[in-house]
Amino acid sequence: MLLDDYEEFTESQRKILDRYVTNTQGHIFVLRNLPEVIKGALFSRYSRSTLGLRSLLLKEFISNNEESAFLDIVGQGSPEQPSSKEDQSLAIKKAQNFYDRILDGYGDDSIGELGGAHLAIENVSMLAAKNIEDCRIGGSPLEKSTRYIFFDQKVKGEYLFYREPILMTSAYRDIYVNTCNLLFETYSKLIPPLTQIFEEKFPYDPSTSKAAYTAALRAKVLDCLRGLLPAGTLTNMGMFGNGRFYEQMIHKLHCNNLAEMQDIGKRMYEELSKVIPSFVRRSEQSHRTHENFAKFFEAMRTDLQVVSNLNANFPERTLEPGVRLIGYDQDAVVKVAAALLFANGNKSLTDLWSLCRGLSEEDLIRILDAGCNARENRRHKSPRALEHANFTFELITDFGAYRDLHRHRLLTQERQLLSCDYGFYIAPEIMGTSLEADYVHAMNKAKEVHLMIAAELPEEAQYVVPMAYNIRWYFQVNLRALQWLCELRSAAAGHPSYRFVAQSMARQVSEKFQAFERFFKFVDYEGYNMGRMGQEQRRAEKHSTK
Repeated sequence: MLLDDYEEFTESQRKILDRYVTNTQGHIFVLRNLPEVIKGALFSRYSRSTLGLRSLLLKEFISNNEESAFLDIVGQGSPEQPSSKEDQSLAIKKAQNFYDRILDGYGDDSIGELGGAHLAIENVSMLAAKNIEDCRIGGSPLEKSTRYIFFDQKVKGEYLFYREPILMTSAYRDIYVNTCNLLFETYSKLIPPLTQIFEEKFPYDPSTSKAAYTAALRAKVLDCLRGLLPAGTLTNMGMFGNGRFYEQMIHKLHCNNLAEMQDIGKRMYEELSKVIPSFVRRSEQSHRTHENFAKFFEAMRTDLQVVSNLNANFPERTLEPGVRLIGYDQDAVVKVAAALLFANGNKSLTDLWSLCRGLSEEDLIRILDAGCNARENRRHKSPRALEHANFTFELITDFGAYRDLHRHRLLTQERQLLSCDYGFYIAPEIMGTSLEADYVHAMNKAKEVHLMIAAELPEEAQYVVPMAYNIRWYFQVNLRALQWLCELRSAAAGHPSYRFVAQSMARQVSEKFQAFERFFKFVDYEGYNMGRMGQEQRRAEKHSTK
């Protein structure tokens, strides 16, 4: 039973607190109207205090205004009056020592997870977006969609792709710009005729929403043509992350070889320092923590390149696109079954492993069924026991598919540099039409230019690689995360490229371990002509009822 009246506040204290908490008396409440630096410091101090959070806020922050600058940060001398942006920034800077002392006082990196910020990152390349999203834990990114947005716009007469500074001051400047322009021109040129092809092939059904049909048609056209967009295409990102996430990301961006990444890291640090300075200050380039990180990172990168050059100098064997299951645990079924029993009993995992190794296939299946029979849709999450089965996949797929699947964070993944070495994807709907020649010409030209630039500037050359070209990458993923990925990404509304990947991974695991097939019950193995139609129709119906 929760304690009653464990905190007592005066009426004036309640009036003050009411602005910053959703409940001044209850046991559960939410903070509001507080900057991230205060929330982070408050929670940090909370773990080492006998006081409740509201009492702590009053005593050490609001009443300690001379040191905390609380009133200046949140309200120009009054808790009821919001401060201006300028006043708040100055106040945060003024009280920096106070917040640094609290956040540093415990020597725990996890303190960095107590404060966060929403960050907008605009007009960066798709290549940069992938580097940013590569930081997995503690951040949630969203990126401009190639399915809903036309990328044929011009600003001041120019297509929107990144003008890489080294390329723009090199002998490759004109050929880089001209090739990117060719890719965008082809993309723009093919939109009307491909739209017409689909309108003739999939005519509008008056029984459905016109808006839904238009949206689904647009999505299908853009899904087919997105492969023409080079990796240098400018995109926008929105992101929420905690301080620890941002600190690690900025460290890595500072150390990246590409000028764009370094610039993004610098700008991120500058902007985040305005709202959560205490959480990111160690990522400033002159800070000893970053200097040590940079020294370590460069030494590791150099050492790994040396051993790679010495040991990985042999002829290529796997060139064909596809998805390959290359690693798994033969005892996976036993370990999952044992883990299912462990969470619902009082026996050791060691003993349960021994037990399950001796069970018949029928008995093992009965245990697995108990862990999945109740699922009615993909949002019903399976037990953590499925995390005891791990799989490694090596993939050669188009960059577009990688771009979509890369955002799954509960797994280990790595890719190699973008190149044109493994061929490119062309939508079946384009093959055999009058549009194919233009598409292939643009792809071949991009390959020619990439090879030319990559001979001298392999990392900068990535910017000219179209999304249709295949890259090699790997997934190491447990069964639970794989279940979510395959059921989500095989849905009818998904892009055919990543639907194929999701379907292939589910099939291969189910073939290797038939007992696990039951965990992929909501994988959609069907093919669809207008995959977005169902979802867009539901969206239209929802809006019509409002």
